[in-house]
Amino acid sequence: MAKRGKTSGTGASIDTAAMRGRMPPLSMVRAFEAVGRLASMRKAAEELTVCHTVVSRHVRNLEAWFGTRLVDRSPRGIQLTEEGRLMLRAASTAFDLIATASAELRPTTTRGLFRVWCVPGLAARWLAPRLAGLQAALPGVEIVLRATKERPNFGHFEADSEIHYGEAPDTSGRAVLLEHSRLFPVASPAWVAARAPITSLGDLARAELIHEESRDQWRRWFELAGHQTPADLPGPRLWYASSALDAAVAGQGVALATRLQAADDIVSGRLVELLDTDVSLGDYWFVAPEARWNEAVLSRFRNWLADSVAETRGGERRG
Repeated sequence: MAKRGKTSGTGASIDTAAMRGRMPPLSMVRAFEAVGRLASMRKAAEELTVCHTVVSRHVRNLEAWFGTRLVDRSPRGIQLTEEGRLMLRAASTAFDLIATASAELRPTTTRGLFRVWCVPGLAARWLAPRLAGLQAALPGVEIVLRATKERPNFGHFEADSEIHYGEAPDTSGRAVLLEHSRLFPVASPAWVAARAPITSLGDLARAELIHEESRDQWRRWFELAGHQTPADLPGPRLWYASSALDAAVAGQGVALATRLQAADDIVSGRLVELLDTDVSLGDYWFVAPEARWNEAVLSRFRNWLADSVAETRGGERRG
């Protein structure tokens, strides 16, 4: 015999088992909720880590299940119908409740982890040397730092926060500017002393340049600085910014660095900035799930980041 639910306000008994039997498949609802929230099939597919056609098929199947249109597709993008807006409100509320319950039910050891995904250059040269200060700001929390250019899926709980470099990130979370980032050439004092002075962009283009994963970064930098470069700039490719800066510290040539990446090396005298330029290829952004934005650990981490960036800026001026 099916279990009966509680009595409604009208006195009628609600058959909860029967109600659940009339619910659409969760995969369809999840895909629709992501599409409605992000107003994009592509963004929903990226968040759910499936292809665009899978998301589109789930939405069409959900519309067929209800027998009504939920989404209007037009050149202006995705627009929800009145029925779609009603379903989105219900689905979003349900998923928020599930996410909250999941966070509460996770084991204490899991809740005690704080996972940060950070672009490799900043992770190695700025964040890692400050881990003791971060640990003091987050007592009792196990910090897991992953140096990666990949973007985390907050919906799948891959990370608790992210530090992203580039343009304002396309994200399902919330992003705030952490640092407006100037990119400039640096070299070791010994390398500079052993060569003719570099007084122009032309001199710099003929120097031993150290590249990251490709030569495009230096090409774009010269273009924005106002200098036409050869089609193929020579020099080794070391993939990550931290490796390129290690080579520059070792006197192997000139690398590009942001202020945060190079601050400690400049203050200590291991690196010096060449020329006087004002070029930016991106900024640093702090990203975290919108629903968890004001959680205590996230708030403390966000405040620590802001204070540490300001302290780095002040230390660089004193240096």
